[in-house]
Amino acid sequence: MWEINLLATDQYYKYAQAPELLRKEALEKINSGQVDIIFIDEIQRLPVLLNEVQLVIDQTGCRFILTGSSSRKLKRGGANLLGGRAVQRTLSPFMVREIGAGFQLEDVLLYGSLPSVFGRDSASRRDLLNAYVHIYLKEEIQSEGLVRNIGVFSRFLNVAASQSGELLSYANVGRECHVKDPVIKGYFEILEDTLIGFRLEPWVKSVRKRLAAHPKFYLFDTGVTNTLNQSLFAPIPALLRGRLFEQFLVLETRRTLERSLSDTAMYFWRTNHQAEVDLLLVRQNQIVAAFEIKAKRSISSADFSGLRAFGQEHPKVPLHLICEVEHSYQDQSVHVLSWKDYLERLEPYL
Repeated sequence: MWEINLLATDQYYKYAQAPELLRKEALEKINSGQVDIIFIDEIQRLPVLLNEVQLVIDQTGCRFILTGSSSRKLKRGGANLLGGRAVQRTLSPFMVREIGAGFQLEDVLLYGSLPSVFGRDSASRRDLLNAYVHIYLKEEIQSEGLVRNIGVFSRFLNVAASQSGELLSYANVGRECHVKDPVIKGYFEILEDTLIGFRLEPWVKSVRKRLAAHPKFYLFDTGVTNTLNQSLFAPIPALLRGRLFEQFLVLETRRTLERSLSDTAMYFWRTNHQAEVDLLLVRQNQIVAAFEIKAKRSISSADFSGLRAFGQEHPKVPLHLICEVEHSYQDQSVHVLSWKDYLERLEPYL
């Protein structure tokens, strides 16, 4: 394998000044039998190299692995996206199954599971998470020229983190940041393009109506959420812990779907009367399961209200409540699941 890291100043300027060098060097190495795979890291820094990559693929069939932390420059800059020649995969923070026996729920709720952070002592994790947020602001956003006012964007990040998992309203966020709605919309698009967050759309049978409804927005890691909220301290307050528990399970579900290359999609459900179900799994435009998420060890009748309202409209859909009970059980029409059992039983819905 031949490796190229575009974070290295010498390699960046070498190919920035003469992009065709990549093709010439690659053909030499391939034709002489030295390499059959070429790995380029931080490809978004030089989108022009994608033209050279395509030429090498077309001429030799050589395999490329192209990685980066942002697709925004590629998408917005009219870069060659290698249509028909490339597949896209996302590398997420560690999942529960990857951590294995060392997994501690409270640790992941507080500090997240970024590979560089996980497993270190508390002080180191706080330092690394604060550095991560700072580097994201300074290097990923400012140096790439993605926003004009880094101060306003910094305030926006704090607001976005404080509302992670809530209904997304550009107007509300704009009022808190003192900027107009279109600017806020653009900021959220930056978070998506740089893989810092994602939208969870509401389920409406009509696709057109679904696009008009308010989505939720989740940041990609609970530790990053807490860092931006300045809440990296244990014990986690009960209200915040409930939101983090929901975020954790939504993230685990999304990562599982991505890893399995499933065609199952995620939504949430909400009525005009504020009845809500946190997570729906939908395949081929049909709801296959509904899940309410509660960070509780003891479940009461009131905790089933959203699922019951949903069940009246969708009587054939299996209903589940994911919580922190020690053992799963059936409560009339609702299957109460421990969060561990949920993750282990997720596979059939994919």
